[in-house]
Amino acid sequence: MRPGRRDGGDSGIALRSPLLDEFRANKARKWELRDIFGYIVEFSGDQHGSRFIQQKLESATSEEKQVVFDEIVPNNSLQLIQDVFGNYVIQKLFEHGTQVQKTVLANTMEGHILALSLQMYGCRVVQKAVEYILPDQQGAFVRELEIHVLRCVKDANGNHVIQKLIERVAPDRLAFVNTFRGNVFDLSTHPYGCRVLQRCFEHLPEEHTRPLLDELHRYTINLMQDQFGNYVIQFVLEHGQPQDQALVISKLRGQMLQMARHKFASNVCEKALVTADAVSRSILIDEIITPKQDGVSPIVTMMKDQFANYVLQRALTVSEGEQQELLISKVRPQLASMRRYSSAYSKHLISSTYSTLVK
Repeated sequence: MRPGRRDGGDSGIALRSPLLDEFRANKARKWELRDIFGYIVEFSGDQHGSRFIQQKLESATSEEKQVVFDEIVPNNSLQLIQDVFGNYVIQKLFEHGTQVQKTVLANTMEGHILALSLQMYGCRVVQKAVEYILPDQQGAFVRELEIHVLRCVKDANGNHVIQKLIERVAPDRLAFVNTFRGNVFDLSTHPYGCRVLQRCFEHLPEEHTRPLLDELHRYTINLMQDQFGNYVIQFVLEHGQPQDQALVISKLRGQMLQMARHKFASNVCEKALVTADAVSRSILIDEIITPKQDGVSPIVTMMKDQFANYVLQRALTVSEGEQQELLISKVRPQLASMRRYSSAYSKHLISSTYSTLVK
């Protein structure tokens, strides 16, 4: 970097070149990429300079892109990949570079994939690279992370890289998925692990996901009640194979009232009512309608509960025919007495779906 004035920044005291000073001060001038050749690395690490390079790379000539590339790769690529502003320039090189440039740029990352995946800005570049590099190089990235995959899954940055690999890399290269076996409950109840599992179910073929799903089904009721696990169960209900959806719904039978009153499981109850086939939905709603052996009406209990009331509203909207008429007839007498309750959710109920459906 050429000598210039001192400027404070995140990395402490840095020298800023006169050219970058002029660029930041003179917005009226029509700047072109060639005006900053020789200063690409410095500009990439500056908020305004980085944005300028990003914009120009989208329409740059092959020759201009090569100059930018040569100033960055290989000596400065790792530095910029991990930089708050520089990482965006590297991402643009993956988007707009030639395949040879993408390969060479990714080569400079090899041997550092784990460290980059765990780094706030590096993880974004690794994800972008995975989208644009060739399959063999994707495989090289995977191999660097394989023995560290659970660490990455549970990392705030690394989990995004693992998700991207699952989305973009051929399943036969993703042997690390076997590491998830025996860890399904642990991953499902983790804030990042639950996302990774959902990506597996979304993108991988049956032979990869079946062992994970079979393991998941052993913990269905527990996962419904977990702040993260409930999302995994909802995903299976919404996107899973019919046999997996049916298995989840079968676990709900006999548990609807208890689960509907739970902060997290109530979301699963709603999803089940929406996604179930007509027969299964009818069985679940019958459970809501039918009084318990002690004579207590589930409907009354649900109307007064801060979570279950949403499940009841959902049942009202998805039920059909005679069953819906019966449900409405059970709800209607309770509305008048509900008006005597002063709690916020009771007031909400009266002005919500109930009032719309129950004339």
